[in-house]
Amino acid sequence: MKKLLLSSELEEKIYDLTVDEDGVLFKILTYFPLNHLEKQEILRSVGKTTENSIKFKSIFSDEISDKEWNNSKKQIRKKFQDELVDID
Repeated sequence: MKKLLLSSELEEKIYDLTVDEDGVLFKILTYFPLNHLEKQEILRSVGKTTENSIKFKSIFSDEISDKEWNNSKKQIRKKFQDELVDID
């Protein structure tokens, strides 16, 4: 898969990317739901035109502001990295 050309602010909101056997991106897992503009940035980066081209999923269903995300992102990302490393 080619590297996504995304803003660093959007890139840090992504938890995981899933590609098919041909290396085509088909699912993006984020911490919180992305807004329409963020989804459009991702679609442009991979050369897609509709949101149906990629499954957008999020771990949490709450919609949060950028300010809330910026205040909590370090804790959230650390918690997931620490806890998921311990899963066997």
